[in-house]
Order: sequence, then C-alpha cells, then structure tokens
Amino acid sequence: MSFDLRSCLDIIKQKEGELVHLNTIVDSDTEISGIYRYLGSGGTTMRPTKPGPALMCNNIKNFPDTRVLIGLLSTRKRIGYMLGCAPEKLGVLYRNAFEKAIAPVKRDSIDAPCQEIVKYASDPDFDIFKILPAPRNTEEDAGPYITMGVCYATDPETKENNITIHRICLQKRDELTMCFAPGRHLDMFRKKAEDAGKPLPISVSIGVDPAIVIATCFQAPATPRGYDELCVAGGVRGEAVEMVKCKTIDEYAIANAEFVIEGELLPGVRMPEDLNTGTGKAMPEFTGYEGPTNDLLPVIKVKAVTYRPNPIIQTCIGCSEEHVNMAGIPMEASVLSMTELALPGLVRNVCAHPSGGGKYMAVLQIGKREPKDQGRERQAALLAFSSYIELKHVILVDEDVDPFDTNDVMWALNTRFQADIDLIRIPNVRFHALDPTSTPEYNAEIRDRGITCKAIFDCTVPYAQKARFKRARFSEVDMTQYNFEPAKSHDLF
Repeated sequence: MSFDLRSCLDIIKQKEGELVHLNTIVDSDTEISGIYRYLGSGGTTMRPTKPGPALMCNNIKNFPDTRVLIGLLSTRKRIGYMLGCAPEKLGVLYRNAFEKAIAPVKRDSIDAPCQEIVKYASDPDFDIFKILPAPRNTEEDAGPYITMGVCYATDPETKENNITIHRICLQKRDELTMCFAPGRHLDMFRKKAEDAGKPLPISVSIGVDPAIVIATCFQAPATPRGYDELCVAGGVRGEAVEMVKCKTIDEYAIANAEFVIEGELLPGVRMPEDLNTGTGKAMPEFTGYEGPTNDLLPVIKVKAVTYRPNPIIQTCIGCSEEHVNMAGIPMEASVLSMTELALPGLVRNVCAHPSGGGKYMAVLQIGKREPKDQGRERQAALLAFSSYIELKHVILVDEDVDPFDTNDVMWALNTRFQADIDLIRIPNVRFHALDPTSTPEYNAEIRDRGITCKAIFDCTVPYAQKARFKRARFSEVDMTQYNFEPAKSHDLF
C-alpha cells in the first residue's frame, strides 16, 4: 500500500467525529485559524479552546481549486488511527522504528503525483501568493506562513540528506524567508554552501503522510547530523518513502506530496521576517505567545511550484495540540531510547505534556523493581535532559499513575512529593530561545538570553515505602455485561 495524505484522510473518514468539512467561503487570512481555535486547537492556545476534529476547508476565498486542512494531528487518538497504533504507544512506535528503518527511494523520472501541475517562477505571471493560500494565524503575524512544509536538502560536502520543518514566510512573488533555530542540521548545510559562495537547493513538500511529518521533528542526538529522518518514517510504515527529482533544481522532493516548492537558499542574502507588516511579531508559537520576528533571515528564491489537481495545503496553529504531537512524539521516542540504553526496563512510558508545547515538559513513568532502583529514577530524568535539549521540566511518576492523565499526575504531585527533598534544581543551563522567562529581564541572575533553571519533580514513592502508598483497589468487572440506559424526563432519580 502507498501512503499519502489522502489515504490517511480516507482512514479517519471512517471514524465518527474525526474529520469535518466546511463548505462556507472562508479567508485563509486569519479566519481559518480563528474558526479552528474554537473547534479543535487545544494545546497552549488561549482559552476557550478544546480538542476536536480535523477541519477541511473546501471553499477558500480567491483559491477555488485549493483546499486547506488544519488540525489533522491535533489528537493522539487520530494519529493512532492513521498509524495503526494505540495513542499512548506512539512514542514507542517511533522508538522501535529506528530498529526497522527503511531508507527512502529516489527516482529521477516518474509520473509523480506532486508534479502533475507545474508553475515556473520564470513565467512573468508567476506569483506564489496566488498559488498557495498559506494562512496567517493572527492579525499580528508577519505574513502568510507555511507551517507544515517538509524541507529537504543535501550537505554540499558529504552529500548527506536532512529533512525538517521550519518557519517559512511568504515575502515576495518568488521569495520566502526561512527561520532556523540554532544548531539545525539543514542550516549547517546552508552555511557550507554560503561559505563556498553557492546557493543551496531545497525542496519544501506540503501535504504528506503523517508518518513523515512526525519523523521530521526528531532532533540530535536521536538523529545526529547526516541521519535522514525519512528512514524513520519508512520504519513506521514498513515501506520506503518515495522521492522524485525536482523539475528545476538538483534536489528531490516527496513524490506524493500535495504541493512542492522548488528553490534555492541564496548565499549572502538576508531579509527581515516582517518585511511586509513591520509588526515585530512572527506567528503564534508552541509556548502560547507570539514569536518575535528576526531582522536578518536567509532567503529562498523560488524556482517552481508543483502540485496535484485540487491540492490540499496542510497547516497548523503554532500553539495548538497539533504542534504538541508533532514535537512531542519524537521527544517521547528520544527519551525512551536513551533511558532504555542506560537503564533497561526502568522507564515504562513517556508523555510529552501538552502544557509544554510538546517540548518543555515530560512525564516519565517509572517501574522500580528492586531496592537498587531507588535513585535511578533521577538518573532517568538526567538522561531525558540529555536526549532532548529543549526539555525544561521532568515529572517522575510510578507505574500506577497514568502519565497521559493530567489529574493523575497532579494527584501524584500532591500526595507523593515534598518540595524540600523531591525538587531537584539544575540552574544556569542553556535552553530554548522562546521561553519568555529565560532572560535577564525576568531573572537578573541569568547571564544571557536562553539560560534557564531546569527542574526534576520526583513524585515516585521510595521503594522501601511502596506498601504505604497502595492506591484503593476496586472490583474488576466486565463492563460489557451491563446495559446502561439514559435517564428519562419522567424518572424520579
């Protein structure tokens, strides 16, 4: 079976309440995100919001032949349906995919779905603003953003590949800005090309199989420089991802994508992110705040846009549960992998908590098996920090606590935690630039932006006292044996 975005939509169409269509005319300029904020955004989005179905907008203002899909990955249950996995085991699925990795297949000449229609930037009528209904999430956004574009490029020296997702803003008819977080592998490729005075060919595939989208969000050390994350996507699916040679650049793109942007990162060219708005604000980020713009960003010169008939542009709200899952599932897999290598069998599961945007907070479920395991739970927390550098807080809970149930985790915090002995502080650690508390303005003791105090909340029971902390036990019953009927208005009770 060949997997693509449309085959995954076919799966969730069969599940009640997982996908809704909107046929009313809507504007991609803030209206779609305004609707989805109420319908299903969740995450760190300003309340009121909630988890909900994916939304397919079929009637986009000024784009009669293009649809916009938002929220496809905004619940773990829906991701589980599409990947054939229990929601709480998605981190395990991706951890195991490393052992079953399948390299992508590159083809130079095929009838690829993503290349059925080709628009060349050399055409005087070319205007990417008229091809892609890239949304703005809020009125303060720097511009229309491609939020789920899978970027693919090659190291000009080693010929190793990298695939990842970056913040891309539409700026001119054939120019985009691309935001790189420090240390990203694709940015290293760009710098090598720039040092040689050459452009870096890059493809941006939009609208692909969710197995690919999540795989692209892995970071070092789980995927070191030169590791192609498409191998992980192949391992998840048990089938190689098919790539096709681009029409105008010496690079490949995902063959069954809905859209592909072909372009080059230009050497020595920079552009302000809010070129067309001057707002100083980029777009809502996973923290729940508007991210600040960058004054000098690398520029992609677009060479062509290729796409399917009636294409689907897939997008997300940066502070939604969708981003939580895109970032969080790879974080869970990375922590599980690292801890299993060093402390086999101790960490039973990991939850990337939504309140941390899938990055800042992890809940580790610990199974202490013998007296010598006491203290190893804190070693597991230290390993978690090492395996995912954007992690700020780790909460440790026992096997009888569901790490995916916030109330259960808070119960453990309130009944199995004393701050004077169970809170471990790790001050003055380099962290993530978007944390608004990691600044000298917030804490005068911080020496530079991006420095924080990381913390471990050990909410596990000391091994020697397990008998004191047994939860109340209830009768085990078979719920299928009971017939429950809704109460009627004439019932007294």
